Amino acid sequence: MKNEAVGLKRIFKAFEFSIKGLKTCYQSEAAFRQEVWLAFVLIPLALILGSSPLEKFALIAVVFLVLIVEMLNSAIEAAIDRIGDDYHALSGAAKDMGSAAVWLSLVLLVITWLIILI
Repeated sequence: MKNEAVGLKRIFKAFEFSIKGLKTCYQSEAAFRQEVWLAFVLIPLALILGSSPLEKFALIAVVFLVLIVEMLNSAIEAAIDRIGDDYHALSGAAKDMGSAAVWLSLVLLVITWLIILI
């Protein structure tokens, strides 16, 4: 049987892996860096401009959604790039779909902010 972390040790290890993933994505992905800095601007604005707790939550949630989708897109791209440099239609499609998911999350962010603020 493997010697796997359990209990609190497992939670702390998972947290370490998460921080490592955030750091790696920030260092290697320009789009993620831009979205992080956008989040530093938008989250305080959401707290100021949202007129109710629900509005504040929605404004902040869509910012986090963009970051989450960008990280998943980066993970897909990294996994595909590890396979090889040769072009394959399925690899291209997967990367395109990941990019489309990021774009849709950004559209949702803009729509949410416009609806709440206008």
